[in-house]
Amino acid sequence: MSLRTRSLALEILDQHDVDPVTMAAVLRDLSAVNTLTRARAPTLQFMRKIARRSPGPLRVLDVGFGDGDMLRRLARWGRRAGVPLSLSGIDLASAAAARARTPAWMAIDYRTGDLFDEPAGTHDVILSSLFTHHLTDQQIVRFLRWMERSAVQGWFINDLHRHILARDGFTLLSAAAGFHPIVQADGRLSVARSFRRADWARLLRAADVPGRITWHMPFRYCVSRCRP
Repeated sequence: MSLRTRSLALEILDQHDVDPVTMAAVLRDLSAVNTLTRARAPTLQFMRKIARRSPGPLRVLDVGFGDGDMLRRLARWGRRAGVPLSLSGIDLASAAAARARTPAWMAIDYRTGDLFDEPAGTHDVILSSLFTHHLTDQQIVRFLRWMERSAVQGWFINDLHRHILARDGFTLLSAAAGFHPIVQADGRLSVARSFRRADWARLLRAADVPGRITWHMPFRYCVSRCRP
């Protein structure tokens, strides 16, 4: 599998209807991957920056929330830091699994639907974690324009760096941890579908949207925008 350019191959979860029990198992393992790789740290760093500028309440939308683990992490952080948050998420398929793993006190609004149906100006911050690599370049350009138009205070994309060490490291980690076969297969392909700095620079130019590109350990490229 060449990593020179973004792969166009579809992941299993993107091309097949998966039964709810399998979906829940896959999402649990993906949440565990996020914990092991500290995947949530860059997003939390961005939210701290936003909170220093605006103490809240902050209306936060997580696009492609999956298991809901990022929103739950934000709920815990907001409670400890004293930052009032109104948390919601939109995803095509996983609302039931996310609700099942979320304590009632978090009051997170998980919704199933198309993100482009979300009205502009109703969210202060729009986040996405490990979502954009599922999209084509054309869809990403549309997504960037939508976030720029829709987020009142800023937006943040957290996704993978297309690198051989990321691909092979995940292969070893997922096999050693005994993750679900779909997680092992899709994880390798996720890296192949992900990004290098030049990809993000090109996509931002195509969208005509300003954004800051940053690299984070381990093997993450993040793209962000804070309004002045």
